[in-house]
Amino acid sequence: MREDRERRGRREKKGEISFKYILYLSGGVLFILVVTFIITFISYNNKLKSSADQFVGLENMTGIVPNDASDILNGLDTTNIITAPASSSIGNSIDNTADTSAANSISSTAASTNTETEPAAVQTAAVPEPVPTPDPTFIMPVDGDIIRGFAQDNLVFSDTLQEWITHPGIDIQADRTTVVKAAADGIVSSVKNDPRYGLTIIVDHVNGYQTVYANLLSSEFVKVGDTVTQGQSIGTVGNSAAFEIVDPPHLHFEILKDSTPVDPTIYIK
Repeated sequence: MREDRERRGRREKKGEISFKYILYLSGGVLFILVVTFIITFISYNNKLKSSADQFVGLENMTGIVPNDASDILNGLDTTNIITAPASSSIGNSIDNTADTSAANSISSTAASTNTETEPAAVQTAAVPEPVPTPDPTFIMPVDGDIIRGFAQDNLVFSDTLQEWITHPGIDIQADRTTVVKAAADGIVSSVKNDPRYGLTIIVDHVNGYQTVYANLLSSEFVKVGDTVTQGQSIGTVGNSAAFEIVDPPHLHFEILKDSTPVDPTIYIK
């Protein structure tokens, strides 16, 4: 009996020791877990605070950089920024400054490119329409009767040649040495002795007109290149035309338009 009691006592004592050991062990494990949780919480809180400070700095930076740079910063992956360690804040500042400089450079380059490639507004002044030059008006170069008319499209009889011929002008009868006047303003282009019409003066006028003064006695009043005005003396009536030598003294007068003879009586006013 006694041994049984001692044996029970030893078992109870061993059980108490085991229970205390488990209790102490459980308490130690719980204490370690609590300490670990506190350390982890403090570390995680510090990381959150550091990441928040960096994010706020990034937000402030996007408010002061140009729009183009803000777009670049807003497009960054903020996950990497949040998990960056607090000790890299100096490096981040350098990187952010470099990004800002690059953004400013891109913006300046884009603005410069737009300025260079944008075509300047071209202003064209209204060009006034040219005022057409009026045709010249002609006067009779000498006073007298017309003894032979214009016959470019039909034939007239020549007393000198004794045949029917064309006649590209009109013959105005006048006494020898009668002064011949310029029929219109112009420039003397020729003074010559024509084998058919004798001493001849040609005057050029505007719009392709010319006047021809032939069968002259003299032409000492003008020379080639002279500018003459309407009514100015240019020569005298004679009898130098071989084709009209039988006719009485007269002025052989022609008007040409673009080198084509026209009827002078239509143009003389």
